[in-house]
Amino acid sequence: MFRFKKPGDHMEIGEVMLYLEEHGSEQNRRIYGNHGVPDPKYGVKVSDLKKLQKIIKKDYNLSLQLFDTGNYDAMYLAGLIADETKMTLKDLKHWVVNSRCESIACTTVAWITSESAFGVQLAREWIQSDIETIAAAGWSTYTSILATLPNDLIDMHEINQYLDHIAVVIHDEREGVKYQMNLFVIAAGGYVPDLSKKAKELGDKIGKVTVDMGNTACNVPMIRTYIEKMESRGVKKKKQARC
Repeated sequence: MFRFKKPGDHMEIGEVMLYLEEHGSEQNRRIYGNHGVPDPKYGVKVSDLKKLQKIIKKDYNLSLQLFDTGNYDAMYLAGLIADETKMTLKDLKHWVVNSRCESIACTTVAWITSESAFGVQLAREWIQSDIETIAAAGWSTYTSILATLPNDLIDMHEINQYLDHIAVVIHDEREGVKYQMNLFVIAAGGYVPDLSKKAKELGDKIGKVTVDMGNTACNVPMIRTYIEKMESRGVKKKKQARC
């Protein structure tokens, strides 16, 4: 049986995997499966993963070990405890190629890539990929950058070019890429005030984006409506991408 340690105590991968196995459920495995998450997976609630995160904090080597298990819950946890300052280009490229599903590519991989020293570089590279999961991860990475990076460090010319590109191609893109493009426009309008007007106008032009969400009740958010909700709540930049 797993026994909790004090925050900051080192944990071995065997201990972590035991915790994940003990905290998984059939109900969550079914829900995750409906969202396209492949086996192996234990079906652990994110709230339970965050209890481990509080103990482990950041552990570069453990995050790499967890990711390489191929277990969904372990891979998600890897994104919560990864040390972005130690992640190399090789590490991040290995992660995106081996992410196995968009649920990991657009969370674990995108979060840590955006927080690393290689965020913009890899977002630009991955966006161009012929592989749907990698392209989706590229857009998700840039979305996280928009949500966290100070606006005076954002390449506004590049973002404007991406917005114009999305308006033309989004409806003909691959399912996962469409969804992430939609979120990119929302992030541009919601986190970068100078782009709010343009993003909302593009949202009107784009209209409803239809994405196959599988056997779920999830919907693709309408761009203008979501940006205006963010504005009404006074949304500010996030301290970090991972959540």
